[in-house]
Amino acid sequence: MFTKKIIIAIDGFSSCGKSTLAKRLATQLSYTFIDTGAMYRAITLYFLRNSVALSNQHAIEAALQNIELHFEINSTTKQSEIFLNGENVAHLIRELLVADKVSEVAAIKEVRHFAVAQQQVMGAKKGIVMDGRDIGTVVFPKAELKIFMTANPETRVLRRFDELYAINPHISIDEVRHNLELRDYIDSNRAESPLRQAEDARVLDNTHLDREQQFALVLEWVNHCLSN
Repeated sequence: MFTKKIIIAIDGFSSCGKSTLAKRLATQLSYTFIDTGAMYRAITLYFLRNSVALSNQHAIEAALQNIELHFEINSTTKQSEIFLNGENVAHLIRELLVADKVSEVAAIKEVRHFAVAQQQVMGAKKGIVMDGRDIGTVVFPKAELKIFMTANPETRVLRRFDELYAINPHISIDEVRHNLELRDYIDSNRAESPLRQAEDARVLDNTHLDREQQFALVLEWVNHCLSN
């Protein structure tokens, strides 16, 4: 219906459903979905596998030179999946070991510069939906539509627990709560590109919204941007 292409930047806290919404929007609009969280998780996985000390700037810079990230569409699920140096790590990056470290890794200046540079190249031609922590504030401050997602903390804990329990049935809800609280603190207080709401972002609190209600609301916002 619309020939105009825009950038849709979705920021917000963990376990608010940013990626789920972004994927569905991208499919609806025939846009490219870029999961920046998966990029940081894949970098974290590489650091863990190779025992990269997060306090060693030289080791970090050297490690980043050996990391190649790209996305491919799964022919069965039709979903975008991330590859780390040619290996599909879409499931591995969702493990709690990675989740416990990803905010710390993502707070490192060299890591953020590495990832942001790739993200900006991916979005140069517009027609993308990108989610993360600093998309509307740092990566694409001129994005036509910025959404900041949030939800009640306990709702987020339960959502995250359901997601992780499917992978690891031995996980406890207290572990998940601690992980989310720690990630929120690190994401919001880091010196490099902290999580914050862009001044011109639309706030989407989905604590009491189901996925269909949320999607209908966001489509209204998208159509408004495309028609102006």
